[in-house]
Amino acid sequence: MIDLYYWPTPNGHKITVFLEETGLAYRIKPVDISKGDQFKPEFLAISPNNRMPAIVDRAPADGGAEVAIFESGAILLYLAEKTGRLLPGDIRGRARVLQWLFWQVGGLGPMAGQNHHFAKYAPAKIPYAIERYRNETGRLYGVMDAQLAKTPYLAGDYSIADVASYPWVVPHEDQGQDLADFPHLKRWFEAIRARPAVARAYAAGAPYERARVDFSALEREILFGQKPARDGTK
Repeated sequence: MIDLYYWPTPNGHKITVFLEETGLAYRIKPVDISKGDQFKPEFLAISPNNRMPAIVDRAPADGGAEVAIFESGAILLYLAEKTGRLLPGDIRGRARVLQWLFWQVGGLGPMAGQNHHFAKYAPAKIPYAIERYRNETGRLYGVMDAQLAKTPYLAGDYSIADVASYPWVVPHEDQGQDLADFPHLKRWFEAIRARPAVARAYAAGAPYERARVDFSALEREILFGQKPARDGTK
């Protein structure tokens, strides 16, 4: 059984997509990041960077003590190795997947995340920041589009590289991107969206969804100031 510490963000969706694709048994442990759950001591013991997702594998492959992991890319790699799924076993195939996985966690996710923040959530609109991150997101979409002109998925076959990247393309409109400008990326996006496991993964997160624009002042302080709640919640 996998305990998944989760909230329905792109990084959270990565893990539910993988779990649904592979059929691993899991249970969601909600981490409401607007209420400061990410600062609770029991969560920090698993994820010292106070970010979700994180997992605890109660039945690791070696039969030993449970394994706790934070960082979505590390979780995907661990689960792929645990199941033998969505990560090739040969040297070259593995390298192709890992380079695109690390590209996502080091590029697409952070840049698109800053895009979301400055365009939607920042208390003051800064045109330079909005334009800078929108343009960089568009550049990264172009990188994917060029790759997907050559291969059906980012590393050839469907893999954890696609699982990691897809949730960051779902909010493309909020990122100021039109998929019509990236025809190969659009084809890829629609193919992944049509997968039954992807639909199940997003359905699993639906009960935790909320409007993304109605945060209170305290919730904004917790979310964007990265501070514990003032009532003492850690």
